[in-house]
Amino acid sequence: MNPTTLHGIRSNPLFATLVKRRRRYIAWLTAITLIPYCGFIVLVGFAPALLAIRLSADSIVNIGWPIGVALIVGSWCLTGLYVRRANGEFDALTAQILAGAKS
Repeated sequence: MNPTTLHGIRSNPLFATLVKRRRRYIAWLTAITLIPYCGFIVLVGFAPALLAIRLSADSIVNIGWPIGVALIVGSWCLTGLYVRRANGEFDALTAQILAGAKS
């Protein structure tokens, strides 16, 4: 892109809106992901006996496994939420910005 097109995109108020919305959404998703992960690591370090509790008396699986799996599946779900919003709202804003820059 040439410098005038880039300047047109950056000066577009929709571009500022897109950047603001995307950053805020990413910050929330990052916090929702990192806080449980860090909490899990803290539990592993400081309370391993808590995670060693078996799911049932005759089970060989402890409670840490389902929690770990839930963290991974939750991360996949949050990624899906981001992709859904990016392909919808964010791509629509991007298309409007590019259309305004070309005209």
